[in-house]
Amino acid sequence: MSLIRPSLRNGAVAMVFAAFAIGLVAAWMWSTSNRNWTGYLDRARVTGVLLYDTLTDGLPPPNGLSLERLAPDDAARADAGDFSALSFAPRPTRVSLASILPDTTEDAGRAGLSLAVLSRDVRYQVSDITKSEGQRSAETLGLLVRLVARYCSDAVILARAGAGPWVAVSGDGLWTCDAAPTDLRLPAVFLSVVTLAILFTVSVNTAGQFTAFADLLKGRRRIGERDLYEIEGPQELREIVTSVNAYLDAERKQLENRAVVLSGVSHDLGSPATRLRLRAALIEDEALRGKFETDIDRMTGMIESVLTYTRAEMDAEDARQLSLLSLVEATVADFQDVGHPVTFEMEEPTAAATRSLFTGKQGRGALTERQRVLVTGRPIALARALSNLIDNALKYGRRAHVSLAVASDRVVLTVEDEGSDMSVPDVEAAVAPFKRGTNTDTISGFGMGLTIVATVAEQHGGRLFFERGDRGLRARFEILRA
Repeated sequence: MSLIRPSLRNGAVAMVFAAFAIGLVAAWMWSTSNRNWTGYLDRARVTGVLLYDTLTDGLPPPNGLSLERLAPDDAARADAGDFSALSFAPRPTRVSLASILPDTTEDAGRAGLSLAVLSRDVRYQVSDITKSEGQRSAETLGLLVRLVARYCSDAVILARAGAGPWVAVSGDGLWTCDAAPTDLRLPAVFLSVVTLAILFTVSVNTAGQFTAFADLLKGRRRIGERDLYEIEGPQELREIVTSVNAYLDAERKQLENRAVVLSGVSHDLGSPATRLRLRAALIEDEALRGKFETDIDRMTGMIESVLTYTRAEMDAEDARQLSLLSLVEATVADFQDVGHPVTFEMEEPTAAATRSLFTGKQGRGALTERQRVLVTGRPIALARALSNLIDNALKYGRRAHVSLAVASDRVVLTVEDEGSDMSVPDVEAAVAPFKRGTNTDTISGFGMGLTIVATVAEQHGGRLFFERGDRGLRARFEILRA
């Protein structure tokens, strides 16, 4: 039974519908909370209007409120304005005072109200209660009760009509915390934020999987990279990986077939080339014999150079840790042993120093120890690349100067010729296969040397580039140390 792979298209459709549904739920929770809260405050306002008739005309209290006349001791304290000393006053006590006067025609003949709101947590801004022209006193009391209900507090309203007794109004069923409707706005916000976080995480992770695969493809020719790839992700990405793997496998088989053909041609040409050399030796004319031998050498050399380039493309050599310094010194010594003017110097490795305690200037410190410069690479390929660069420097200049610069993550081999008149664009164009410099009539070669060097640099995570130096043209061969 095959596993069901997640599809990016189906997942995107599902996430869109899920986000839409959750958005509807969050909107419903928000609107329901607003509607319930508005109804709760309106009910408090209406109850306050009815409470005015209860206090002034002696009618029964409205639903949700209870009235109790103060005891003589508490009444005396209330008359004195010492509300915080009442026996039932919360501790600490915050007192908000208000008065409502009968100033409309409908309220004529009624006594005014003296009010005090006692609360442990809130001091109510009764001055914020707006009073419009023609507003009844009962409506003003309704706005006050609505203000008390707006805050979650176990408040007690003390009221006295005219010179009558003080009455304590409790609103356990109206303005307490238990009476307030459930507020779903914060859960709605939390649900929306969580949904956005999930969508963002899924989107970023999916994009990251594609980016990770793209990074793998960028470094596929580097040492240590796999020939085929396996990656987790949506079905579309898996199909892309499968197609890329099929392409890489076909490319590798094509290179292997090319190498087999070239190897067969090189082997088959060996015997005819040997017979041609023997027959050329029988030619008495030295000039003609030399031309024959030169053509034979060029023919066999061209096949060998193409075969070398194909093997370099195939990454046939296994990578291992090696001392690049020893490899460079040995290669340079081989040229020096046969009398070629090649020199080598090791540039002093430098490291960025931290800022001094007494100055803000950042300096650089020299590492005096001569290190082995360990790298992970293919020694034969690296030696061939360095030899090709030295050969080019000797062909197009009088001398070759080799230097090695070391950093924490990479090394740079520099080969500078002396007296070369080639420009940087000219030598960059010569990196293409079978491209040679301007003075090819007097210089041997097949135009594959720099192509092989560039290929080896890419396989080691680096690059080959050129610049003008103090003596002549510089070729910089940069590779990673890992």
